[in-house]
Amino acid sequence: MLLHAPSPALTVNGLAPDLADLTALTRRVAADVRAGIHDVHVDPERRWYKRVHGNDFVDVWLISWATEQAADLHDHAGSLGALTVVTGRLTEEFWSVPHSGLRTRTLHAGRSVGFGHGHVHEVANPSADPAVSVHAYSPPLTAMSYYDVTGGRLRRIRSELTEPGSTQGVG
Repeated sequence: MLLHAPSPALTVNGLAPDLADLTALTRRVAADVRAGIHDVHVDPERRWYKRVHGNDFVDVWLISWATEQAADLHDHAGSLGALTVVTGRLTEEFWSVPHSGLRTRTLHAGRSVGFGHGHVHEVANPSADPAVSVHAYSPPLTAMSYYDVTGGRLRRIRSELTEPGSTQGVG
């Protein structure tokens, strides 16, 4: 595994990275993927995951998305997150507090987004072509909650603990 040196905030004095650090990290790893440093597999049956970096401060995941694959509407518990689309196109449907509803944005190759605490979203590949994305979480994921929207209200339907380095729920 080759990972460029992380910013000082990832390693000095136990400081957690901020959204800018996480976004920059996903962009660096995406560049490595485009350069062929990381192998990517596309599984038409289920999303493929690979943890490419992990420590006490951050986890970085490489994820491929075949047509119609999605991560259900979820949060990342107490973790900040960022993602960069390496190839293809993803849609992100996210809960917007000011609008009290779901909003959708399309994330094309090269696009990065960061998300703070309380961000609830669903990520999907609606395209006929596969997509690849890089995701980073800080601190590493320990739990995720899943949601449904009923009557215009966001409702948590279950929460799950995640094991360090586990692929459960990543997205």
